[in-house]
Amino acid sequence: MRCTQCDAIIPEGWMSCPRCGREVQIVPDYNPLEDVLTQEVKDSVEDVTRQIFTEEIRNYNRKDIHAQKNYTRVIERVPYQKKGTPKMQNIESNTQPNKMEQKRDSVEEQRRKHAIRRKRMKQRRRKRAAILGILLIVICIPLGWILYQNSYTGQVKKGYLALQMEEYDVAKRHFERAIEKDQEKEDAYRGMLEIYEKQDQLEEAEKFLISSVSASPNQVGLYQAAIAYYEETEQLGKISILLEECEEEKVLEAVKAYVSKAPQFSLREGKYDEVQEITVSAEDGTKVYYTVDGSDPTKDGILYEEPIRLTQEGVFEVKAVAYNEKEIPSVVVSQTYEIEFPIADAPAVTPSTGQYYTATQITIQVPEGYTAYYTLDGTEPNENSLKYTEPIAMPKGQTIFSAVLISKSGKQTAVTKRNYLYE
Repeated sequence: MRCTQCDAIIPEGWMSCPRCGREVQIVPDYNPLEDVLTQEVKDSVEDVTRQIFTEEIRNYNRKDIHAQKNYTRVIERVPYQKKGTPKMQNIESNTQPNKMEQKRDSVEEQRRKHAIRRKRMKQRRRKRAAILGILLIVICIPLGWILYQNSYTGQVKKGYLALQMEEYDVAKRHFERAIEKDQEKEDAYRGMLEIYEKQDQLEEAEKFLISSVSASPNQVGLYQAAIAYYEETEQLGKISILLEECEEEKVLEAVKAYVSKAPQFSLREGKYDEVQEITVSAEDGTKVYYTVDGSDPTKDGILYEEPIRLTQEGVFEVKAVAYNEKEIPSVVVSQTYEIEFPIADAPAVTPSTGQYYTATQITIQVPEGYTAYYTLDGTEPNENSLKYTEPIAMPKGQTIFSAVLISKSGKQTAVTKRNYLYE
């Protein structure tokens, strides 16, 4: 060993430099804890999930102390001896094992222990995963049941169950909750309508439908439920009334089989002074029925096959309805027409006034839509007078002939008079 200050050789066993007198510093030859910690860091990188427990550190510290005791040279201090005196004895533990063998044994032992710990950790993880799975099953099954019971489907099923038990108030509450959760499905609406139907509350059902449509005019399920209700209660005419006010394309597309469009008239309503002809148009596949007296048309009425003719004077309220392929009637359309022919002039009567010596026929020209009436004594003719149907033979003697025309609506023309003398 050399002195770190003067580089002189220090004899074995000396505690100070023989040249400069500097005290020898004792340093441990080998610390196995460093190798153990290095291996621990390496194993930690390979298995990042492994934890180093406090007990392991304590064990490492104990081994470190033991290793230092076994592997550190302990040199006793002895008094300074001059040259020529016997060298001091090196007191060193005879039980010190070989350093390299101890190092290998320590590393192998740590590896074995680490492998055992990793195996135990994996077993613990599997157990934890199994326990966690069981807990999830135990928790999720009742939780899923609770969620199902409070879902739309659960509330609807509860509602129908209460409906079968005739617990109408309970059923109504469940259906209302279902509608709050989902306004697009029809089951809850149908359940509500069935409650009113079973209680024979058709007016209440009508109010429910009107208020629901007003609140949710774009819900397909609501319209489907309403259509089913009207079919079951045989109120098919109300289906078209319901759909007539709907402007949502998705709704009309979903229920297009039930849409029955109303027919259209070719003639605008109003007042006319001559005979009128009205045509009615409708979609293909539909049948149109009509009336001209203001009554509602049905399938028992007049089937439209040719134009409607208004040939008489009067007021006519023409109504028509179309039935589609599903026999759903459309909304009834109605238009009013007034036919009033112009008042005809006084009737033309032949022959003219005069004296006649041979038998002569008296004739009256009667225009279409009128009836002629006459008298032979000069009185004013009316609808109670003699009705003209054919030429009249002129009576002998003096005759004051009076004629008038009266329309079917009761309008009367001016009177035409003739004075005849037949000898």
